Amino acid sequence: MRCCTGDQIVVETTTLDTRPRRGEVVEVIGDGEREHYRVRWQDGHESVYFPGPDARVVSEG
Repeated sequence: MRCCTGDQIVVETTTLDTRPRRGEVVEVIGDGEREHYRVRWQDGHESVYFPGPDARVVSEG
């Protein structure tokens, strides 16, 4: 997974009663296989996110 600042990350879930999470990438940290992201989630909080297989990117451009 490769993201740029401004891209959206959507984290799907296999739990039926949990909705997918969406957030905006505000910072790209590291590079290559060590790349991870600072994400501002829909509820306003920010966290450092290491994407897993349940995540996908929605690019701005």
